[in-house]
Amino acid sequence: MPGKRVVVTGGAGFLGSHLCERLLADGHRVICLDNFLTGVPANVEHLMPNPDFTLTRCDITDFLHVPGPVDLVLHFASPASPIDYLRLPIQTLKVGAIGTWHALGLAKDKGARFLLASTSEVYGDPQVHPQPEEYWGHVNPLGPRGVYDEAKRYAEALTTAYRTSESLDTAIVRIFNTYGPRMRPEDGRAIPTFIRQALAVSPLTVAGDGTQTRSVCYVSDTVDGVLRLAFGDHAGPVNIGNPDERSVLTIAQDVIAITRTTSSIEFVDRPVDDPAVRRPDTTRARKLLDWEPQVEWHDGLRKTVEWFRHAVHEPLSAPPGR
Repeated sequence: MPGKRVVVTGGAGFLGSHLCERLLADGHRVICLDNFLTGVPANVEHLMPNPDFTLTRCDITDFLHVPGPVDLVLHFASPASPIDYLRLPIQTLKVGAIGTWHALGLAKDKGARFLLASTSEVYGDPQVHPQPEEYWGHVNPLGPRGVYDEAKRYAEALTTAYRTSESLDTAIVRIFNTYGPRMRPEDGRAIPTFIRQALAVSPLTVAGDGTQTRSVCYVSDTVDGVLRLAFGDHAGPVNIGNPDERSVLTIAQDVIAITRTTSSIEFVDRPVDDPAVRRPDTTRARKLLDWEPQVEWHDGLRKTVEWFRHAVHEPLSAPPGR
């Protein structure tokens, strides 16, 4: 079967770069679009010699044009960590709204299937646990996290509108916490923060009392789930995440054990609207996509720590926001 021509918005980001890498390995041609607001060229530098890979600097909230045929649009452009969307609230809302509109327009113009990268954050601080796709969520639109939560909720509504009113072939994936190589050390999320602090023999800063939970999925498993949905015919939404739920304190303790650091744990104030629990109901992914995560937590954490030990260097730092 011949490879497809795939556009990946936000393709130089953490997750986007892994998607580009996997698509190329599977024999597809990839057009990576990124404005490098939070993504960096270094994430895809190793893909540049591949003739099937194209990297274009592009702000999809301004204009989006891709010459030639396109079979699939994967819309992953967005700040995705709290430290990013808190410092870039307007840009986050614009890419969720205008950027999604432009990406949907591209898919419609090309007759391509469109996949929206949504997020578990649409569930907010959930009152239903674990979170099934039918749950509408518990989100504070006026809180500091609302710029990301509501941008993604709007993007889901816009994607659905294009499916129902424009007959566009669309899919929505709700991605839960993902970790692995190429995460930015300073991106503010728990795992890269803990690893960076542990390797620097600094205290690991755990928010609140650390009893809040997260379900973390290794990046290769997330990519596999995303692409199973992208190359299928289901509309979703479909949760992709690891139901192996762990407390934030336990994650910090595991990082200390694997890095063999002498770092201590320091408890700090918990962020506003920080979710108390997070765990995906993955029944739909198992039934529709025959998907479930394969990488065990400690194996994935070791791989991530090793990448941080050997591969982190100055160019991986994000450029300053506009």
